[in-house]
Order: sequence, then structure tokens, then C-alpha cells
Amino acid sequence: MQISFKASKREDQGSGASRRLRRAGKLPGIIYGAGQDATPITLDHNELYHLLHREAFHASVLNVDVEGSVQEVVLRDTQWHAYKAQVQHIDFQRIVRGQKIHMKVPLHFINDEICPGVKLEGGMVSHVLAEVDVECLPKDLPEFIQVDLKDLASGHSIHLSELSLPAGVEVVHHGEGDPVVATVLKVGASDAGTDEEDAGDEDAAEA
Repeated sequence: MQISFKASKREDQGSGASRRLRRAGKLPGIIYGAGQDATPITLDHNELYHLLHREAFHASVLNVDVEGSVQEVVLRDTQWHAYKAQVQHIDFQRIVRGQKIHMKVPLHFINDEICPGVKLEGGMVSHVLAEVDVECLPKDLPEFIQVDLKDLASGHSIHLSELSLPAGVEVVHHGEGDPVVATVLKVGASDAGTDEEDAGDEDAAEA
């Protein structure tokens, strides 16, 4: 999926200039990276507001047309107003086609309802991670990574190392161990324990 939008170069900078842009329905931003000078830009706020609500916008190579010069970028940061539905500033990084990039990619879970832990054992799926860090060439960047839970039993988990990754994509994990991505929790286990304890207390009282 290709996502494209337009921007113009921004001459006036500073907090005062940014406030004037926002009042006019514009969004200040910047494009940096790839060994080039940073380029302050101005975008249409409403267009970017709606694009930011598309999942693919956060994990795709984007085409931004800056006054006729199309640049390939990825989204790096957004600053939002404290209580208004307004984007204050947005940052993009240029990509180089032959250089790997680090990105956060969302996880899409499928077959929750039919996995043994839910369908046969009455458990509940817990999605522990919603996204993962990956490293890949821009051409290999996936919009999402699918996690199939069809074989997951109650009390069992899928770990980071078990994800099925697209060709050319590697997970980046800096911590220790093998984090849990999703697990099936046993529903009612704590309630059963409480009932047994209550029954034990009643027996003791009667004795």
C-alpha cells in the first residue's frame, strides 16, 4: 500500500510561527536524515490527522511531495495537544533504499476464538504485546505481523522467538529472555481456590 501526501517548505520557524500555522489549519513538521539537511515543512492538519488514524501510516514507507520533490520517509514522532484532538508537530525520517531501518510494527492476532485454550478449555486470550521492533530494508517493511493462535492451549504462551516473520525481517529485542507475545489464561482458577478456602473455613468452624 502506497500512502502519499503533500507538504510545503516552511520558512518561518519558532513557537509563534507554529501557533499561527495551527490557527490556519496547518501542521508544522520536519523531514530529516539520509545525510541531508533537515527540512522544516508545513502540512494540512486535517489530512494528516486522518492519516494518523490509519494503522498502515505508522509502519509503511510514505511518499511526501514537497513542492514537486517526492521523498520517501517513515513516521518517527508526533506531538499531540494535551486535551484537544490536534497534532502539534510531526517528524519524518528519510529512508535510503539499501539501508536497513528500525521500526515498530503492529501485531495482528487471528484465531483467538478457535484455539483449544478458549474453545475447549474456556480460557481467555491475553495479548501481552501489541507491537514489536523490527529491522529490515525499506522494501521489506511489513505493515503488520500476523500471530496465529489456532494451536494455543490454556496455560501456554507464544513467545517473541516463535513469531513467523516475513522474509528479510528480523525482530530487535534488547532485553533478556524471550518475552511472551500472547497467552491463554485459565478463567475461574482464582475463584475455585477461594471457594475451596471458604469450604475449609466452614468445616473448621463446624469442628
